[in-house]
Amino acid sequence: MDAEYDAIVIGAGVSGLYMLHRLRGLGLSVRVFEAGNGVGGTWYWNRYPGCRFDSESYTYGYAFDEALLHEWHWSEHFSAQPETLRYLEHVADRFDLRRDISFGARVAGAVWDDTTQTWEISLEDGTSARAALLITAIGALSSPAMPRIVGMDTFVGPAFHTARWPHAGLELDDKRVAVIGTGASGVQLIAEAAKVAKQLTVYQRRPNWCAPLHNAPIEEHEQKHITATHHEIIEQCKQTFGQFIHDADERKALEQTALERHKFWEHLYSQPGFGIWMGNYRDVLVNADANLLLSDFVADKIRGRVHDQTLAEKLIPKDHGFGTRRVPLETRYYEVYNQPNVDLVDLRDTPIEEITPYGIRTRADYREHDAIVYATGFDAVTGGFDRIDLRGRDGLRLRDAWREGPRTFLGLQTPGFPNLFTLVGPHNASTFCNMPRCIEQNVEWVADLVAHMRGAGATVAEATDVAADEWTAHVHNAAERMLFSKIDSWFTGVSTNIEGHTQRRVLLYAGGAANYRERCDDVAAAGYAGLRLS
Repeated sequence: MDAEYDAIVIGAGVSGLYMLHRLRGLGLSVRVFEAGNGVGGTWYWNRYPGCRFDSESYTYGYAFDEALLHEWHWSEHFSAQPETLRYLEHVADRFDLRRDISFGARVAGAVWDDTTQTWEISLEDGTSARAALLITAIGALSSPAMPRIVGMDTFVGPAFHTARWPHAGLELDDKRVAVIGTGASGVQLIAEAAKVAKQLTVYQRRPNWCAPLHNAPIEEHEQKHITATHHEIIEQCKQTFGQFIHDADERKALEQTALERHKFWEHLYSQPGFGIWMGNYRDVLVNADANLLLSDFVADKIRGRVHDQTLAEKLIPKDHGFGTRRVPLETRYYEVYNQPNVDLVDLRDTPIEEITPYGIRTRADYREHDAIVYATGFDAVTGGFDRIDLRGRDGLRLRDAWREGPRTFLGLQTPGFPNLFTLVGPHNASTFCNMPRCIEQNVEWVADLVAHMRGAGATVAEATDVAADEWTAHVHNAAERMLFSKIDSWFTGVSTNIEGHTQRRVLLYAGGAANYRERCDDVAAAGYAGLRLS
């Protein structure tokens, strides 16, 4: 007989842990199924050297518990993966969450049973469970994307995706290391590997715009100020577009003089974090002319940091403007290309032809390697859903319902899938956000809805077609004005690594986190208008 619960949560990362805590508080029986052998989600899987987040640490942690806010002091302004994982382990222990989590439990599928009004969840090990509520907390970047290269399986040395870095670690000292990819993970790893590798070869498919992280330890006087103003910091985040502490400048780049722009951009480039992306003039992400000026400024910075100007040009994107794809934050990334032990192979000029047991052959030459790391990104936002056989009413598969692009209500529900709530799903503000800030909003809204259902005697919640059509149209309209919607990236669901992912789709909510929260609140205030409660 299947184990039965009031709610099942898939994933024990930032969103899954908090969802468990909130549902428990409502008196529900809850089971979390986690594929990994520990909590942490993203921070459990991604253990490569240099892995850290690019939100300020004190804006990243949970804000729902006053004591938790004050008892955890981050050591750096931008915390590295080991510390972030320790923090999430601390949260799991502090709230005694592990007893309701099944580890090493990968969900294979889930089917809605209209007769019993429950979801039946099947695990890869053959076991199953039932619950009225199914909540996905699988993360936007949880499905690694591997390239399709001849001979990949023949390489005899260590070879893996950055998101599957060996938990026992991997010694790179005096090794001939190949890194394929220069996205956010690749940029972080390359800067660290260059310090110890005998020879580091970077295989770049196409360059990304990067900006300095400017990380530093949090000094005692800074910690005192953070502790004293924590609530103000969190409240400040709530008012910004992406819930970072950075918010767009009200001025327009095209209305400033060249001298004024240069002075402002020099200031932003010298500051920690995403200010140069999220705190810039308000027209640089929506106006192509303004964006070109900013891109030219950052391009000149790259030329100034890389000695070989021919090489510098290869590191400057020509196919998209600054900020229209996800901006990796780096620490002396460009300087590594001045080192004699680092080579760049531009795959646009000399693509990889095959991987052999001992190295990589491109159209131009052959290089032997001791290890290959695939920093090739993720099947973002929808990829984690596609890996689970989710079937709603009348056997409708979620991947089929989203075949032409996601169709959701608030990015949290999809018509035809009763009682399925998709935290950090497509069309949700949390996919274009300082995630924990938006995750808390997602979790709290779903928990409040569940409480409302219980109080009203309702057992099923399902988005209406009209509400989903209206929300999806709004999401598309919000994205249309943004320059990123015209660019191939994981923001728009395009990946050369994934078969069939060549057509742009709107995956992110680009109307801003504050606007998203307001719309969610309006829905709740109207008795959860847009949802059919029965």
